[in-house]
Amino acid sequence: MLRRAVIYAGRRTTRTAAVTVRTYSTDYLGQSFAVFYLTSGLFRNSVIPVIMHADLAGLRQHLTASKQDHLLQFWDTLNEEQRHELGQALKNLDLEHVQRMYHQTNDRSAQNAVQEAIDKLMQPVPENSYGGVNRNTPEELAQFEQTGLEAISRDEVAVILLAGGQGTRLGVKYPKGMYDVGLPSHKTLYQIQAERIVRLQDLSEHACGRRGTIKWYIMTSEHTRHTTQDFFAAHNYFGLRADSVVLFEQEMLPCFDFEGRIILESPGKIAAAPGGNGGLYRALLEGNVLDDLLARNIKYVHVFGVDNILVKVADPVFVGYCINRDVECGNKVVEKSSPDEPVGVVCLVNNVWQVVEYSEITPETARKTFPNGHLMFNAGNIANHFFTVDFLKRVCTELEPNLKYHIAKKKISYVDSQGNLVAPTKPNGIKMEKFVFDVFQFARRFAVWEVIRKDEFAPLKNADTAAEDTPTTARRSIYDLHRRYIEKAGGSFVDAKDHLVNGERVEIVCEISPRVSYAGEGLKDLVEGKHFESPVVLNSVHELQPFSTTKI
Repeated sequence: MLRRAVIYAGRRTTRTAAVTVRTYSTDYLGQSFAVFYLTSGLFRNSVIPVIMHADLAGLRQHLTASKQDHLLQFWDTLNEEQRHELGQALKNLDLEHVQRMYHQTNDRSAQNAVQEAIDKLMQPVPENSYGGVNRNTPEELAQFEQTGLEAISRDEVAVILLAGGQGTRLGVKYPKGMYDVGLPSHKTLYQIQAERIVRLQDLSEHACGRRGTIKWYIMTSEHTRHTTQDFFAAHNYFGLRADSVVLFEQEMLPCFDFEGRIILESPGKIAAAPGGNGGLYRALLEGNVLDDLLARNIKYVHVFGVDNILVKVADPVFVGYCINRDVECGNKVVEKSSPDEPVGVVCLVNNVWQVVEYSEITPETARKTFPNGHLMFNAGNIANHFFTVDFLKRVCTELEPNLKYHIAKKKISYVDSQGNLVAPTKPNGIKMEKFVFDVFQFARRFAVWEVIRKDEFAPLKNADTAAEDTPTTARRSIYDLHRRYIEKAGGSFVDAKDHLVNGERVEIVCEISPRVSYAGEGLKDLVEGKHFESPVVLNSVHELQPFSTTKI
């Protein structure tokens, strides 16, 4: 109650023309307050306490004992509002806990020991736990897909999107899901994923006679939640029902410098960052999402990161495979492109399922092969997971505190001793993160599903100044996949092998709206026997924008 009242008091709460306020003083838990009693207006008959000053001496003493007294170095220069916000942030900070996590995570000798132990204990994925697009028969794939669609038609499948980060590395200040990679449609990552959900709901009706609803839970952070909420509302939720899209926040953790001091991003504000995608489990519990999943009798969830433009949202084949295998946890992987590709691998460590980060694997282990020459540790993790809701309940309510933090060295803006903002050019600090896949160790029944990289994995991480994982590579991945969809359905492209304009080779532009086809289905009647010339855009009659060269 106090926290909520303070939040109200920190904003403009007088939204009516006339508000009558009566004030008086009181004490609460040893703190001095000025209490505003509103006798008219939006919060009529409400008592709103505002912290006017904290026990500064006690706070300073506590910070000094923890070697964090620099956090108050600009106190005298702050106005009352800034002092209040900083004081509240410091009081709400479990300093002993985050410092303990910092020192445990930053223990170099322990990290080296763990790496040595992992190298000795790593075991490849057993064949009986390994399925995949090229590992199972077409009949089995069709069976898995039908199982997945049936679960969707019964409203048993939900999606959890990990979208807490901003597009900083892309050179933008808004959430990455709002990024437009430059497709002809100019659809953002959010819109592409939303329309895949719409199409999949349609497919569930076609296959099962009942149109299921896929609930979409989007994990944001304090930096992205409101912007994301406004974006979806402004675009009418991209064809989804508003009540089927739920946003929730993950926790924020303070950032440290290399000496273990918490960083100030401004004279009156602690530098904080989302605690990694492994913050999902606490966020599910504290944001009441777990309760909502249970109340709606949802049984299965598909969890993935926002930045993969090729992601098959709620993939019915993957979901059906995991259901048929009766596993509580599944992981989608791609074959590593080379032994030294910087991607984590799924494997067993001392008979326990785990994703081992590439930085934790020695080159000798990374290059180990089977007698047939294939890499032994080849299951590249792509942040694409299946969980049963029962498993999530056990993790969130019992096991989450056992997850360990990991170190991420980052460039973190800070204020110097003069209060000037500094943007570092190289890593200067540490963010502590938990990883979503660290719960694999708790799974009693686990399976791996391998997919083809060019069909399902094209991450968007960097600006076009980088060599890979850029808007250009993401856009070309869509063009290539959709061109192959058309060719598989019997269509062809003019000069497909050597498309020239004024003597210069250019990419074939081909975009199929998710409202037309989720994964290449339903195209035969539209394209078979036809010849296409770039650019090609296949659009549904439901599309709102008149950019299409071809409407279906």
